Amino acid sequence: MKKTFIYLSIMALMASCNVKQQEQQQITATPVVAAETIQLQTPSKQGGASINEALWNRKSYRDYANEPLTLEELSGVLWAAAGVNRADGHLTAPSALALYPIQTYAFLESGVYLYDAKTNTLNRKVEGDYRSLATLQDFANTASLNIVYIADRLPYDSQSEMLLERQRILWGMDAAGYAENVNLYTAANGLKSITRGGAKAEQILELLQLDPARYAFTLAQTVGK
Repeated sequence: MKKTFIYLSIMALMASCNVKQQEQQQITATPVVAAETIQLQTPSKQGGASINEALWNRKSYRDYANEPLTLEELSGVLWAAAGVNRADGHLTAPSALALYPIQTYAFLESGVYLYDAKTNTLNRKVEGDYRSLATLQDFANTASLNIVYIADRLPYDSQSEMLLERQRILWGMDAAGYAENVNLYTAANGLKSITRGGAKAEQILELLQLDPARYAFTLAQTVGK
């Protein structure tokens, strides 16, 4: 009798787990609807592989399907890069001197969007498919998402004695932190990514109407399936 009870309990637990897994799979399939503002979802603290598994799985991919990310996937990637993870408004990625000069742009098929960490939204700056500007390599032209990290030099005005070369080093470090967060997130959640040093930088700044005297291309990244 006792063995039967234990067996039935185990079976009930397994059934419950299967239901939860099915519900989770259903939740993670919301399509991204193109709009002037895309409200992203708050990523769950649960799910994904462990940090050790993510480190073992991390690699740079150069082959991507022309398949869009779900809203859940897009939300997770951008939050990993530069999302708010504390009540004081600080981000998932560190920043030298806590200046946070990096702006995160998402190049999607529907347009180029600027990520706003405070509101957890993507705000469209340019309509249309400009993913090819965010890369110098053909494999990224039709990937789900190309991210471009652009440094704003204005936060460094408070560091009057800091040389421009030193600023470049610091904002490069910041962008690398954003990108590696994304690499680990994708490795832990069944997606692909690669960090790239090249893009059509001048054309990007012109497209976004950003003054090159103030803004600088720093890094690019491809994310997809």
